Amino acid sequence: MPTPTTTGKGMHHLGLATKDMEATLDFYEGVLGFPAVVCETIALEQGGAVRHAFLDAGGGELVAFMEFNGVEVRGEPFDFDAGINRGLGFRGGVIHFAFRVDDAAELEKKRLDLIGKGVEVTEVVDHGWCRSIYFMDPNGLQLEFCHLSVELGEAQAAGRHTEAWRRWARR
Repeated sequence: MPTPTTTGKGMHHLGLATKDMEATLDFYEGVLGFPAVVCETIALEQGGAVRHAFLDAGGGELVAFMEFNGVEVRGEPFDFDAGINRGLGFRGGVIHFAFRVDDAAELEKKRLDLIGKGVEVTEVVDHGWCRSIYFMDPNGLQLEFCHLSVELGEAQAAGRHTEAWRRWARR
């Protein structure tokens, strides 16, 4: 079997939408510790403006949010569900975003830190090849902190989840 090669350079940024930039910045900066590195306002020709903020998620990767103010589409105020899953009719966190941590100790530290900041977070979920915790941001986006528990070459599709994960997914 040929050895797979990676041609990508990694992710530059993940672009998402928000209806409340202040709550989003408070959460990502104040709770997750991702500092804003670029914040700009873009005036649109057709009217309205877009606030755009880029936050440093670590490892050279950014998370960006756009907030639409006074923007209309076909004469109607631009409206959307920033939580993505609900707007697509998905229950739970089918579409979610995972941030890397190095090991089990860092994962537990993140979990306790989130709880200490009033965030509802799952128990550690053991997927067999990685371990995760899940929580929501103010936009209704499901987020995850995750670390590999085995080398990827050793990972086997266990197809099992802990009861904590099942409870979270049924929400």
